[in-house]
Amino acid sequence: MGLEIGIVGLPNSGKTTLFNALTAAHAAVAGYPFSTVEPNIGVVPLPDSRLEEVSRRAGCERTVPATLRFVDIAGLVEGAHRGEGLGNRFLAHIREVDAVAHTVRCFEDPDVARAAPGSDPDRDISIVNTELMLADLESVERRISGISKAARSGDRGKQAELQALEKVRAGLQEGRPVRSQGLSPEEAALLSPLFLLTLKPVIYVANLGEEDLPEGGEAAAAVREAARAEGAECVAFCAKLESELEELEPEDLREFLEGYGLPELGLHRFIAASFRLLELITFFTTESKECRAWPLKRGTRAAQAAGKIHSDMEAGFIRAEVISYEEFMRHGSLQAAREAGALRSEGRDYQVRDGDIVRFRFH
Repeated sequence: MGLEIGIVGLPNSGKTTLFNALTAAHAAVAGYPFSTVEPNIGVVPLPDSRLEEVSRRAGCERTVPATLRFVDIAGLVEGAHRGEGLGNRFLAHIREVDAVAHTVRCFEDPDVARAAPGSDPDRDISIVNTELMLADLESVERRISGISKAARSGDRGKQAELQALEKVRAGLQEGRPVRSQGLSPEEAALLSPLFLLTLKPVIYVANLGEEDLPEGGEAAAAVREAARAEGAECVAFCAKLESELEELEPEDLREFLEGYGLPELGLHRFIAASFRLLELITFFTTESKECRAWPLKRGTRAAQAAGKIHSDMEAGFIRAEVISYEEFMRHGSLQAAREAGALRSEGRDYQVRDGDIVRFRFH
């Protein structure tokens, strides 16, 4: 399964409209709560101008972009951690994703009911975050109860886990998401089996009305401030408008964006921010006349990168032949780079870098 970003928020915040804008999936949109029951899933290609250059210069016949999976999850309401609304199903679905896109309603529309009266982005953000923290608190307290006896008996592994759990519990009780508590990599690893909801990285999406483009007014400013305080990513755009632009020709699209004072589609900024959020890089392969872009966690070693393509390649890894995108462009082709001795031979512990063009040798 590929990397997944879950789109969450209060009912009627525009989650499914955002999903449709991203994926052109035409999922049902309604002006009442819980029109999304089962999550919609869509795969989104990631724009990367380097891919076409590599494909053309390598003489490839097929070009395959990197992708992210987006999941449109049912709206969350107050009391979700106790099963209110679609609470238990919502929480189960969000536990499965790698990161969260928190959609916040910043538009006015009398035909689309609000989950709570009045326009208050800070309140809406707080409702969602509080429910996720309460769900995490329940998970942490259950685990503390389950391992306390073993920790008291001298089990050092359980003692270390208990210490991490108690630290997180204290932070949650103070209203701080787990991702904001400064966990060490060791503490995060100890807690990973719990799939804590507020440990997941988050990007806030201020969903604007057309009349508030391009900046979004006070409501969008409040969302940006909430994201800044948490050290999170934030983008602002009108999902409804952008979901209607997919049929436009490039020239018409450019004129349309200029009319709203927009330098580019908000969706492109959202996808780029999602990539940063997951700390991803892209490497390229050009085997069998196919140029393919692969998303990869920053810091991944060559053998594990080979395993993203096929498990046999990781198991039988011998070496990786590597050239950076910049070096490749200087030579103009892989053949020219090879003749100039520009291809490097790297071992299994080499950390793959953004833009690397890689050929894996394996048994």
